[in-house]
Amino acid sequence: MGTTGILVLGQGARRFHVAAALNAKAKVAMSRFEPNSSINYDQLRSNIDIVRKRLNRPLTLSEKIVYGHLDDPAGQEIVRGRTYLRLRPDRVAMQDATAQMAMLQFISSGLPKVAVPSTIHCDHLIEAQIGGAQDLQRAKEINQEVYKFLASAGAKYGVGFWKPGSGIIHQIILENYAYPGVMLIGTDSHTPNGGGLGSICIGVGGADAVDVMAGIPWELKCPNVIGVKLTGTLSGWTSPKDVILKVAGILTVKGGTGAIVEYHGPGVDSISCTGMATICNMGAEIGATTSVFPYNHRMRTYLEKTGRGEIAAVANENQDLLVPDSGCHYDQIIEINLSELKPHINGPFTPDLAHPVSDIGSVAEKNGWPLEVKVGLIGSCTNSSYEDMGRAASLAKQALDKGLKCKAQFTVTPGSEQIRATIERDGYAKLLRDVGGVVLANACGPCIGQWDRRDVKKGEKNTIVTSFNRNFTARNDANPATHAFVTSPEIVTALAIAGTLKFNPETDFLTAPNGEKFKLEPPTGDELPARDFDPGQDTYQHPPADGSGLRVDVNPQSNRLQLLEPFDKWNGKDLEDLQVLIKVKGKCTTDHISAAGPWLKFRGHLDNISNNLLIGAVNIENDAVNKIRNILTGEFGGVPDVARYYKKHNVSWVVVGDENYGEGSSREHAALEPRHLGGRAIIVKSFARIHETNLKKQGLLPLTFSNPADYDKIRPDDKISIVGLKSFAPGKPLEAIIKHSDGSSETIELNHTFNETQIEWFQAGSALNKMKELQK
Repeated sequence: MGTTGILVLGQGARRFHVAAALNAKAKVAMSRFEPNSSINYDQLRSNIDIVRKRLNRPLTLSEKIVYGHLDDPAGQEIVRGRTYLRLRPDRVAMQDATAQMAMLQFISSGLPKVAVPSTIHCDHLIEAQIGGAQDLQRAKEINQEVYKFLASAGAKYGVGFWKPGSGIIHQIILENYAYPGVMLIGTDSHTPNGGGLGSICIGVGGADAVDVMAGIPWELKCPNVIGVKLTGTLSGWTSPKDVILKVAGILTVKGGTGAIVEYHGPGVDSISCTGMATICNMGAEIGATTSVFPYNHRMRTYLEKTGRGEIAAVANENQDLLVPDSGCHYDQIIEINLSELKPHINGPFTPDLAHPVSDIGSVAEKNGWPLEVKVGLIGSCTNSSYEDMGRAASLAKQALDKGLKCKAQFTVTPGSEQIRATIERDGYAKLLRDVGGVVLANACGPCIGQWDRRDVKKGEKNTIVTSFNRNFTARNDANPATHAFVTSPEIVTALAIAGTLKFNPETDFLTAPNGEKFKLEPPTGDELPARDFDPGQDTYQHPPADGSGLRVDVNPQSNRLQLLEPFDKWNGKDLEDLQVLIKVKGKCTTDHISAAGPWLKFRGHLDNISNNLLIGAVNIENDAVNKIRNILTGEFGGVPDVARYYKKHNVSWVVVGDENYGEGSSREHAALEPRHLGGRAIIVKSFARIHETNLKKQGLLPLTFSNPADYDKIRPDDKISIVGLKSFAPGKPLEAIIKHSDGSSETIELNHTFNETQIEWFQAGSALNKMKELQK
């Protein structure tokens, strides 16, 4: 192992809790690795050497890992920001809400088994209502059909299955599957969490996951590289979360689009491995392809503590592959002195509106934002590590010692069963409950809108503070009047205790019941548990060696699951007279296009979930949501209703949008739904990366205005013809003829980023259709 740089982990290899081998509970920790999977730094080194000689320059860390996974390192054209790379990721991970559609597409492909190690993680379908145990049991009952489908599909096609209650996908990946130098793709936008362990982990849509599971090279536009140089040392109230909150304020929600953010510099060593994961996780909020940290002793310690000492040993021997070359070039550099960085809180309604915590009270007063904190929520995939929980618990203990409890409601979401069991054993969970907290299930919960919130009415203006990553309008509780702010778990806990945004824990005093004034001391907490992790309950189902004889049944009468029918092929003609379905005004995230929350239950049923198409988007015609004019009847109706009406009457349509269209989640339903209901093209000023790819995968045309001002030329009742498709080619713009209802028309130029393979997807009707064609 040490001399070859190859570590093979067989079916029986126990991979976490090795250090606790004498602990009976550790016996539940069966192999999370598939048979014959391997950590092969020799192949990575060989590919990197080939590319380095070709490029004749030092490489960044992200370039090493990405180019080290090229399908053809000797022949691949490599130009940052321009060429498409054909890559061979090491593994795939899918959360249950997106895995349904991914597995339905894989079933449609006709392939017998996945070609790379893959896992399904049940974390999205558990609604926070009462508390962990009760909510989990309720979810198992409500989602029984979906869980059975995912478990049986996993068993048949060779995919590991993490049962409900196991934890959030990204925490499970960090604890089990991420390691320095690995390339992993996941059907969730916060997959970059794994960058905290030196991995290149990228969020994708389900169709991309199907490509990789099918053994087809995966395409990614060669990323630019943004360097973030960290100096100084974290201390006091400042946490790793503040690094990404600060970066989000600098780069905005689209400043990282098309780039990998690579952290480096002497300040890195002052951040824990899970803290690095927090920073990489929220990199999704700046549109970054992913984020990554260089391998160091913090990662080594985390690997050892999670039972992966063998991997740490091999990584140590190959450390030169896992750090950037001296003198490497970044396309942009941001410098942050951690010693000077102050605690931050971002929001409301967008994760890039950054404020120092010391300023938020006055800013909120000035803007008329509610000062009272109604609910504080800690946890989520971004901030639910042992260290996070320990630092929050240290503040809870200080308050309890003075006789105080939280003024706001307070919820705690453990990131995994391992975290839950360990914080229960070590007393953190009790402290958090005693101060007023409710410990929720090991799941996404309120972070993704799975929250049965009852303390305020819909439309009631209120403030919540969370340690989550995303705070779009109505995301957490379906209330558009909720002002959600994202910050660190420590600041959330302090504000929940104080009950107001005007409290600055660095300078302000709390009042104990006896009238004593006191300040909270800066939070403290162990990076990792002294007594090793408690694995808790066994929640993993390994696929059988041969699942070919198993059946996966989908009831045709189900309202949760629906087998997919192929989309129609391109007819070889220009797209004439596409009706504008809606001209969207302002921000339009995937939450606006395909809402989560209560709609998650339909993620496996394309027709049913299409009833939420664009119901959150603002119609420029009337500034209303889910209210558009049906041109055929003259009446106003909901967006999905009008789209269905057009489809029934053979009227194809187009959506017109603004900047960074489709930012946020990786959910491909935001691309599947418009295709299913008769959409042909989406024309906007700019796209978020994942959504643009998802649209291409489903046979739609994602197009951008050559001149962004042309957005203003389109009226809500226009018809648009897209011409030039017979000579559709990479780098060659298309034309759109805008036909107004007064009989006038004008022609504009539209850009696209299709390459030759992606044009074939469009012509075949979808990437999946093309895959089937190639099998014949």
